[in-house]
Amino acid sequence: MTDSNPRKPAAFRMTPPETAVRAGAETARKSAEPRRPTAIRDAAVITPAPVDVFDLDASTAGELDALTPPPAQPRKKRFSFASVLTGALGVLVSLAIGLWADNLIRTLFERAPWLGWVALAVGIVAALSLLAIIIRETLALRRLTSVQSLRDEAAKAVADNDARQAKAAVARLVTIAETMPATAKGRALLHDLRDDVIDGRDLIRLTETELLRPLDRQARELILAAAKRVSVVTAVSPRALVDIGYVIFESARLIRRLSELYGGRPGTLGFLKLTRNVIAHLAVTGTVAMGDSIVQQLVGHGLAAKLSARLGEGVINGLMTARIGISAMDLVRPFPFNAEKRPGIGDFIGDLARIGGGKKE
Repeated sequence: MTDSNPRKPAAFRMTPPETAVRAGAETARKSAEPRRPTAIRDAAVITPAPVDVFDLDASTAGELDALTPPPAQPRKKRFSFASVLTGALGVLVSLAIGLWADNLIRTLFERAPWLGWVALAVGIVAALSLLAIIIRETLALRRLTSVQSLRDEAAKAVADNDARQAKAAVARLVTIAETMPATAKGRALLHDLRDDVIDGRDLIRLTETELLRPLDRQARELILAAAKRVSVVTAVSPRALVDIGYVIFESARLIRRLSELYGGRPGTLGFLKLTRNVIAHLAVTGTVAMGDSIVQQLVGHGLAAKLSARLGEGVINGLMTARIGISAMDLVRPFPFNAEKRPGIGDFIGDLARIGGGKKE
């Protein structure tokens, strides 16, 4: 019977009999011998990828953004019975001191005239010194109030796009910045372009970029330096009372330096007022609250977390100092943030985390 699909012809390579026998014997010999240990030189060694605990993911970055306080605003003046009570007690104490000084001088005149004259001269010097202090504190309060009113004026000029109001705000800022060497180049540029910029919003943005950008850079450096010092000191201090005291000291110094940087130069009363506004703002917006995920990424996991507990506390205290600095920056900066980016906690977390976890560059 014939196949309907005949097989096509093909070529086959035939192994000589002696070669096949030799190959089979070699294979049997190798399978019978035990395999000798050998070193693998070219094989790729698989190692787990290092995990950077300071590389914050999106969720952690969102939590850090939530830690940044909202823009601070100066407290509005309201009627308060506490202020009335404080003023009345101040008047009574002043009258009491005056009566005491009068009786003292009269008594010294009765005992020895020269003692009376000495006491009168000392009293006049004290009164003049008190008057000078009052004048200085009043001028400092006026400067602080002027900076805050300038912020409101600049914000209104941007919102209304009012060229006239923008020029007035810029002129006031240039007057404040005349004593700042870092703004010399920006003031010269604004003087050359004073008639070229017509739009009020653009004028405010240009002024902010040219005059306040170098000051903002210095302010960020001040905040970061203060936060670093707080992190290191509170990480190595043996007592919680030392931590609290140093945080208060460093925060107060940071608020004063930021105010002087932007031309505020607050006196004692102005500094107390500014500090009260910063603390009140942070109290309203919430205190520093670090989530467990952030703390774990800052100080590590497991044994590292136990060993670095103090370092983690130092980082948290540094973040609290940074929050205070950001809020103070909002209050003492002559213009609100429009053209420039407002600093946030994320701008400082990297440097603070390196201190807390010992990350190397």
